[in-house]
Amino acid sequence: MRAFERAQAQAQASVGASARARVLAAALVVVGLLAGGCSADPAGAPAAPSPDPAASGTSSAPAAARAGTTPLEPLPAAVPAALAPYYAQRPVWQPCDSGFECTTFRVPLDYDHPGNGDLTLAAARAAAEPAGTGSASSDPSAPAPASAPASAPASASAASASQGTRLGSLLLNPGGPGGSAIEYLEAAARTYDHGVRARYDLVGLDPRGVGRSSPVSCLSGDRMDAYTAVGLTPGDQGGVDALVAADKEFAEGCRTQAGAALGHLSTVEAARDMDVLRALLGDEKLNFVGKSYGTFLGATYAGLFPSRVGRLVLDGAMDPSLDSVAGNRTQAGGFEIAWAAFAQDCAKREDCPLGRTEQQVGDRLTALLGGVRTTPLPTTDAGRRLTGSQATTGVIQAMYADFLWSKLRAALTEAEAGDGTGLLKLSDDYYGRESDGSYPNLMFANIAVNCLDLPAPFHGPEDVQRAAPEFERVSPHFGRDMAWMALTCAYWPVRATGAAHTVRAAGAAPIVVIGTTRDPATPYAWAQSLAGQLESGRLLTFDGDGHTAYGRHSTCVDGSVNRFLLTGEAPEQGKRCER
Repeated sequence: MRAFERAQAQAQASVGASARARVLAAALVVVGLLAGGCSADPAGAPAAPSPDPAASGTSSAPAAARAGTTPLEPLPAAVPAALAPYYAQRPVWQPCDSGFECTTFRVPLDYDHPGNGDLTLAAARAAAEPAGTGSASSDPSAPAPASAPASAPASASAASASQGTRLGSLLLNPGGPGGSAIEYLEAAARTYDHGVRARYDLVGLDPRGVGRSSPVSCLSGDRMDAYTAVGLTPGDQGGVDALVAADKEFAEGCRTQAGAALGHLSTVEAARDMDVLRALLGDEKLNFVGKSYGTFLGATYAGLFPSRVGRLVLDGAMDPSLDSVAGNRTQAGGFEIAWAAFAQDCAKREDCPLGRTEQQVGDRLTALLGGVRTTPLPTTDAGRRLTGSQATTGVIQAMYADFLWSKLRAALTEAEAGDGTGLLKLSDDYYGRESDGSYPNLMFANIAVNCLDLPAPFHGPEDVQRAAPEFERVSPHFGRDMAWMALTCAYWPVRATGAAHTVRAAGAAPIVVIGTTRDPATPYAWAQSLAGQLESGRLLTFDGDGHTAYGRHSTCVDGSVNRFLLTGEAPEQGKRCER
């Protein structure tokens, strides 16, 4: 789990499609790229020890005022002549995947040099369902449809609007980077509010290098097993050497297998691809719901094409103004806040194996992880033992959503008894490891995108060793591991093309930015910062736990978002919601 240079990936447990959609929405996250502020929950949730406000993201100063950040400049409104053939394609949609439609289209490998080769991208859509023909999933494990109760103020206007004319396409992105939007669409489409489904074609575009869109690959399954098992907190030079060797092997595998495409998988390029698809769909403006990293993708689109912004919802927002060191450090603090919430909850439950107070739970976790680092635990997965890095990954995986906490309690109970199977399963879910030992494209694409979007946080082990104490101060339970996780991009074979920046998107239509107060992966302060950067940003706060909010916990959030998607009426600035 090398890092925030990797996907804080999916918790793809063996569940039904609707439950899997809920997991995808909750557990995909950016890693490495921008990790950001970890402020205390304003409602009184415990905060991790934090560094100075500017580093932690808790400063009240606008992100645009941070030293060293420049605004993302918009592209010319007119389509350049060299790109006109891409915008003039006529994609053919064909039935696929049990009730969906799929297509492919071409984009230039390099937008600055359109004649130097193309990439083929894949998209899928769920055609708009006329009112009364669709229904929410009957799977009892499915999340509640993203709609407000009939008595909610949001629902009256949304309900009447749902009877209106078609509004075009609504692109969805679950995050990552590296998460497949097609996979998310096909798992989640029918859990969306039926008013929204009636008026929009829901569309999933796998970004370049991801899923079905010219996917990047790096390591075989057995080498990925070895990579995920390497210790993250080396205690001696041998441990440092092993970690560096693993990162270099990963980087070399990507270079060998991906070739020239490895230098053209950035978020800016992916946002430009979305504009090509917007045109091919026949939409004058882009309507979009992005979760986690999807908020960075959506904000980038808004910055590049502000006049083409339709109804954008950015849920679990990232802060593009943070450099990779501040980002990784403050994201570690976000996980510490999430751990405190878990520990408080665990201590109250009969099946909590770690103690009866928050302090006891935290102390016992530290002891347990330390023991596993020294002596890996046996598992029922033949030939595999749970290492310290995998145990930490398993715990972090469960911080993405509170519905995973029961799995973590059970896994920790097993580990206390000497069986690492449960934590190994959570770690495997994080990486998307299949039962046959194979790995999806998610992790490869995640690191490839992150290493292009920002310069590496560290240039070598010495940098990590200097930074680790501050990481640990911000996050006593996870900080040191996360500092070492951030080393991967130091050995990346292509130079970063992006840098920390702000996004103003001057002239864009209202953009809804959602922040959850105890979100571990995209801390609440990021949403505050992004909403403050965007000229038309509207901050919607969910006071709660877990990663992202729309369609998960709160009828207040769902009603506000659905009304916005259906009527264009954005929630009032600063609106707060609870469950």
